Amino acid sequence: MQEIEQVVAFLRREGLKLTTAESCTCGLMASLMGDIPGCGKALDSGFVVYSPEAKNRLLSVSFETIEKFGLTSEEVACEMAIGALKSSIASLAVANTGVADDNQEDEGGTQCYAYALIRGGRQVVVSETVQFDGDRVEIRKQAARHGLTQLPERYAQLLKKLEEGGGQ
Repeated sequence: MQEIEQVVAFLRREGLKLTTAESCTCGLMASLMGDIPGCGKALDSGFVVYSPEAKNRLLSVSFETIEKFGLTSEEVACEMAIGALKSSIASLAVANTGVADDNQEDEGGTQCYAYALIRGGRQVVVSETVQFDGDRVEIRKQAARHGLTQLPERYAQLLKKLEEGGGQ
């Protein structure tokens, strides 16, 4: 749990409010943050959007994006992260969509993440795909922990992207 305590301390030190947009992890990232005293100063909200309809309704993920790239894709994760920022007062978002079980379309353990930052009216996003091993529960736990522990590094990437003139 010390890793998550360090993430909360980082968010507080940087004056950041986080929102999570979770599909495969189904709220585990927000829950892990909730275990840390003082997390309320760093966590604004958590969206659990398991179905395509919930992703669309709550975070404005386009059905066209889902159909074109698949439910488990960095493109969907990016739209989830941006939608979470727009639906909250947070300045930083982490989104996760993935597969915990093997199925006909995707290999189990494939997790797509997006990290989005809004600053000065501009937003930027970065994404990644990570593969985890284990059973369904273990994959989800690893995925949630990874999403949070990557925040300091991804925040630095997002700031660099802003400085280079990226974003909308």
